[in-house]
Amino acid sequence: MKIVFFAIACLATATPAFSENRGSYTFQLDNDLFANTDKDYTNGARLSYITSDRETSDFTDMESWLASVQRQTPDIITGFSSPEDPVYNYGVSLTQLMFTPDDLNAFAAPPGEHPYVGWLALGFSLHAKDSNAINSVELSLGLTGKNAFAETTQDFVHSVRDIPKFNGWDSQMPSELTVNLFFTQKRRLFRDAPTDTFFSSDGFGEWGLALGNYKTAIDFGFITRAGFNLPADISDPRLGPTSYSHNIFDGKLERTSNWSAFVIFGAKAGASLHDISLDGPLLRNFEMGIEKRPISGEAYLGVALRWQSWELSYVHTFRSREFEEQPNGPQFGSLSLRLRL
Repeated sequence: MKIVFFAIACLATATPAFSENRGSYTFQLDNDLFANTDKDYTNGARLSYITSDRETSDFTDMESWLASVQRQTPDIITGFSSPEDPVYNYGVSLTQLMFTPDDLNAFAAPPGEHPYVGWLALGFSLHAKDSNAINSVELSLGLTGKNAFAETTQDFVHSVRDIPKFNGWDSQMPSELTVNLFFTQKRRLFRDAPTDTFFSSDGFGEWGLALGNYKTAIDFGFITRAGFNLPADISDPRLGPTSYSHNIFDGKLERTSNWSAFVIFGAKAGASLHDISLDGPLLRNFEMGIEKRPISGEAYLGVALRWQSWELSYVHTFRSREFEEQPNGPQFGSLSLRLRL
């Protein structure tokens, strides 16, 4: 575990050709305790760093390979409209997700309830952007099983909050190495007022593709914002494989105000061919005891506050049922704290 954090620190403090704005750090937390439940997708945490704008001549071999993936994507898909070449940023992230059944006393997940699953992943990403769109690709290397440390994390949090611990982590999904490639695009839909307008709104469409043994899926959605002194950069309000903060449009759109306050609303629908948290591992035999629903949808609503370089947001997500035996769709809250350098 210490090695993983050391790797993130080394990448985040590398200093090849940064501009004055050195990017941002973001911590995100999903938890269903915000919805007064403790089951299914019960907790997620993500720590990420994204650089300022970078020249391709400064890229490492990993970044150059990720950039080649971006360049080979047709313009009709990338959404780029500016005549100049896209500007690049790279990112690194550490993500942990955990899933549990409803019955915390049972020593194995009862049939029809979500089995115990933990996932820990290190991600390396590249982001290409112009004045109209941003495309993000992330290579994720992860582990399920005990080495994902989901039980350790949950037991610690429950001890601090004096909440009963779950008994069934010894029955969790076995260890499997996961390799996944995630692609996400955000494209501007509208901006209803000039940037010097005190109150305004904007909207972005997004779609994503996941390929790998952790997840193979496609999704489509949108996000809208309305409020005071909307920042030019768009921060993903919820934890996701490419959820970084992006200053995706022309720097001249940046507001001069030290603060922002706005509401966030969005929705997403997707189709999943494989999801390790619902279908189980590809390389190991493990009985999940549930039947995944291949089509899902969700909507979320929240608020965000910015003061100078700090931004704090909270959104609440309402998701459709993810497996047939699930009695109702899950809910959870997402907190995001960002420091822009």
